[in-house]
Amino acid sequence: MVNRETGRGTGGRRPRDEWAWPASGLLGGLVRGERERLLALGAQVRYEADRVLMRESEQAGFVVILLDGVVKATGRTHDGRDALLAVRMGGDLVGELAVMDGGLRSATVTTCGPVAARIVTRGDFLDCLRRHPGIAHAVNASIVTKLRAANSHRIDFTGCDASTRLARVLHQIAMAYGERAGQGAVIRWPITQPELATLSGAAEPTVHKALRRLRETGVVSTGYRSIRVDDLALLSSLAFDQD
Repeated sequence: MVNRETGRGTGGRRPRDEWAWPASGLLGGLVRGERERLLALGAQVRYEADRVLMRESEQAGFVVILLDGVVKATGRTHDGRDALLAVRMGGDLVGELAVMDGGLRSATVTTCGPVAARIVTRGDFLDCLRRHPGIAHAVNASIVTKLRAANSHRIDFTGCDASTRLARVLHQIAMAYGERAGQGAVIRWPITQPELATLSGAAEPTVHKALRRLRETGVVSTGYRSIRVDDLALLSSLAFDQD
């Protein structure tokens, strides 16, 4: 549980070096001194699953530095549905766009399981960027990486059928956020079929049928709040060898 007034969690606090952040994320890519300066900001918090950290269209007053766990960013469509826009994991920064440009939040961010993070006020974050050009450069680079990934996602899916797009979505998620297990990987956070449909750019019934085929052929299996890719090589072949 988290005291939202003090920003302190009731659970035990793990040393920072117990978290293995990927080099592709903000924290993993910073040199040690810059990482320590960034992590000295704000207060550490712990959240349970399904906690909303920030809401679309709200004024931005803070950023979230993810230490451990996974969150999802969703946006409301014109017909009132929630579209899954992105997932972020430990080592990533969340909420920086609205903080940096002074605009409103562009997405709602929700925890997909237990999350440890640091909450940093807008003023402290911007002051840190002004004082430490290396951190500012790393933050800007991470934003560019996210934008490139979004563009690549759109281009990569052009001209593909729904089954191929679903295979590519599952492969990308497994490689970026999955825990390797033998020849496969386990995605230990809940992703719904409507969310898979949004990411795949397909109708939900179509994704339901494609996912069932993947299960029947032994490519994936599903469990409570998780998806297991049983054969990454086969999934990769289905996703990318049909161009």
